Amino acid sequence: MGVHVAVLGATGAVGRTMVRVLEQRKFPVERLTLLATQRSAGEVIPFCGEGHTVRAFGSRAFAGVEIALFSAGGGPSEEIAPQAVKAGAVVIDNSSAFRMDPGVPLVVPEVNPHAAEHHRGIIANPNCSTIQMVVALKPLHDAARVKRVVVSTYQAVSGSGHKAVKELEQQTQQHVQGQRLSANVYPYPIAFNVLPHIGDFEPDGYSSEEWKMHHETRKIMEDDTLSVTATTVRVPVFIGHAEALNVETRSKLTPQRATVLLQDAPGVVVQDDVQNARYPLSSDCEGRDEVFVGRIREDFSQQNCLNLWVVSDNLRKGAALNAVQIAELLV
Repeated sequence: MGVHVAVLGATGAVGRTMVRVLEQRKFPVERLTLLATQRSAGEVIPFCGEGHTVRAFGSRAFAGVEIALFSAGGGPSEEIAPQAVKAGAVVIDNSSAFRMDPGVPLVVPEVNPHAAEHHRGIIANPNCSTIQMVVALKPLHDAARVKRVVVSTYQAVSGSGHKAVKELEQQTQQHVQGQRLSANVYPYPIAFNVLPHIGDFEPDGYSSEEWKMHHETRKIMEDDTLSVTATTVRVPVFIGHAEALNVETRSKLTPQRATVLLQDAPGVVVQDDVQNARYPLSSDCEGRDEVFVGRIREDFSQQNCLNLWVVSDNLRKGAALNAVQIAELLV
């Protein structure tokens, strides 16, 4: 029996990817409702060979909807999700609105699928950079208990939405033409640049993105003793977040053992042949569902430490795919 699925924010980068992933994974969609703001209403998005017209959100938008995939931002989620739940839908929300609510499961299916069973109508999709990191950490944590993670991210502009992608394209053209680079999405031009600034800065000097990686990881891994310190950086890449992880475990893991664990882990592909310059690249992961891991090596400066390089498509596993995988758990 099919499911009535709604996608809120269907015209955005993640929303469009959600629709594609539903089709590619043959999710049992009996009826598809696409929702967006009044400004985007009327746009037609293909699904399974048919064009589906995007509707403006209204008071009865979720009538009969069983699963609602949200990618509309924190403010709209806080306002609209309770309405969808009241109408009978289970909301899988891609914003940060509910992630740290103790009554809302924060789920990565390869890591804590059991958490989805305890929802009260809303399940939160974690931050994109957190998702790919915990998929790589899970097999190591199960084998040797991860104690501390130091992570530096190299995040693609698509994580900021379609406007950021267009701005990088525009700035690249401006550079080639010898023009001054104009910046609107970020405080500075992102083309040919690196910005250690994702989210708002807190009084302690950390950004909101960096704190998300700390708090969300502990909740997903169900371990409040696990420490995570992050430096999150935006780079001039269109799609594909990369992360350098320094992982300290309570018991020793050799690089060889870690490689075997990761090769056997669901959703992970190991690419680690440095002698032949084989390691994960953002350009290779675009359109792929897996989390790619390479550069697995021992940190000789500290006991029980490994270094890893982790790359994944932030629009798919970092957002849309993870949400659809949660929906698959429900059906």
